[in-house]
Amino acid sequence: MQAQLIALDWGTTSLRAYLLGPSGQVLQTRSLACGIMQLPATSRDVAGQRCDNGFELAFDDACGDWLDTHPGIPVIACGMVGSAQGWREAPYRETPASLQALSTALQPVRSVRGVDVHIVPGVIQRSTLPNVMRGEETQVLGVLQRYPLINDCLIGLPGSHSKWVQVQDGCLVHFDTFMTGELYAAACEHTILGRTQQRGGPFDQPAFERGVHVALSADGLLGPLSTLFSARTLGLTGQLSATEQPDYVSGLLIGHELFALSCALRQRRGEQSLPAVILIGNSQLCERYRLALAACGFGDVRLAEQATEQGLWHLAHAAGLVRHNALEG
Repeated sequence: MQAQLIALDWGTTSLRAYLLGPSGQVLQTRSLACGIMQLPATSRDVAGQRCDNGFELAFDDACGDWLDTHPGIPVIACGMVGSAQGWREAPYRETPASLQALSTALQPVRSVRGVDVHIVPGVIQRSTLPNVMRGEETQVLGVLQRYPLINDCLIGLPGSHSKWVQVQDGCLVHFDTFMTGELYAAACEHTILGRTQQRGGPFDQPAFERGVHVALSADGLLGPLSTLFSARTLGLTGQLSATEQPDYVSGLLIGHELFALSCALRQRRGEQSLPAVILIGNSQLCERYRLALAACGFGDVRLAEQATEQGLWHLAHAAGLVRHNALEG
């Protein structure tokens, strides 16, 4: 099957490369620990030129052979590669953001191979407390193209900085960010809570759900700055074992995140009902969120796959980088 596009998901710590065929199906995929903060540092020859640019070296490592095998193939990239610390800054586009708006704002950077890498811009939401995303907008667009009829829907992207995106008429209209994953890592690794934890075991669902329910209870009204200390006191009183504590803390923080989100959604919507949710991300993390969403009253929760690849494919098509007949197969 003839390759049509090289698509890159280039973040802070990793680089994922996809070779896409007609209609955007994945022909090959690669993952490298070459995020923008971990670029190769040893100079070498690239396309007959001595090169010490880390972005060039990582790009060559990821897909140099694909470029040799498929001369003239277009390349598109999303994520932190387009940040101020990236290969070429792709300025934020404001909400509401659509496929068409983002596809017309791709920023090309010419590699030493003579190939243009078209970088997708991030999205900014201007308000009293501004909000930004890079990479997640591409995943959201991938979901919107897969489910073109969805309108009243919330798209969740759990992670270090979880994003919750409201979409309307094919546009990203509003999003919220929670630093839940990063706070969890910091609490477990750099506070007294980590002293009594035993990490690395299998997922303890009862301990996780216990944390969620505490966050949703009357005790949880004091917020995570108060309830987090219960991971220590429950351990000291023999009510929470060392192996249970990490998943209890995870449940606490995710529970607080989703309780705050549900309250904000009900206030914005002016009603008690909550929207359907589509989750994008690691399946194990999404399963935790699915459990917690159910406890918070979200009834319809689905998991989307290949959102990044599909988002990059449709952005490339909208920008004219791939042929229309390739989209149709």
